[in-house]
Amino acid sequence: MMIKLLGTGDSPGTPILNCHCKTCEDARRKGWERKRFSILVKNGDKFILIDTSPDLRRQLLENNVERVEAVIWTHSHFDHFSGFGEFYRVQENVEVYTTPSIHESIGKFMQFLSYRKREVEEFQSFKISDIEFTLFPVNHPPVDAVGVKIEWNGFKVVVTGDTNSEIDEKSLSEMEKPDLLIANAIAPSGKFRKHMNAKEAMLLGERLGAKKIVLSHLGHFYPPHKSASKLFPVGEDYQEFYFGEGKLYEFFGD
Repeated sequence: MMIKLLGTGDSPGTPILNCHCKTCEDARRKGWERKRFSILVKNGDKFILIDTSPDLRRQLLENNVERVEAVIWTHSHFDHFSGFGEFYRVQENVEVYTTPSIHESIGKFMQFLSYRKREVEEFQSFKISDIEFTLFPVNHPPVDAVGVKIEWNGFKVVVTGDTNSEIDEKSLSEMEKPDLLIANAIAPSGKFRKHMNAKEAMLLGERLGAKKIVLSHLGHFYPPHKSASKLFPVGEDYQEFYFGEGKLYEFFGD
């Protein structure tokens, strides 16, 4: 199984249009970026997406993905679902898994596109391509939101989804002891109503007993990537994690 971070940015991405802060200017000058959040899960020749970023067309083209097996949505904010429209006239009847309430919210924007709704309840596991997934509620006011647990051949990966640090105990129990924790951390510090900062995400990783943690959904509040990576385990676009033979292998994007 392989997991790839297709986009590690927050809702506007980095660099931000019309922003000339140090980080955005460094990204323009040195040619790096953080596309909007999406994760690719690959098993054999099957591809599964967790969230469909507004940058999805380029993300799929640059990673040679021509067809996906399924999509999982974590919540109804535009930076996590709006790229699904890229499947229009490309792939029909994509299977999409999420909770009934999230389907209802996103469905209002996707009436022009035919897709197969797969409604799953929180804490109810389901399988796609021999990978077991479980959705659990997180705290991302004011919308309903879920994180994703991924289990395959004894490995466990947890994606927090967008959440603040006030996660319910039942969800925390579901998240315990992951081999890899992909945690949202919009900024190095500060208090945010809807998100964790890096320090909160790192504390969550310690509490859960995560073997490895990578931070994603990153805003331009961090210093430029090269500097930020010396302070925190920030993810980068197209970073890959391979699972096999009892080990986790990590490769960085170009």
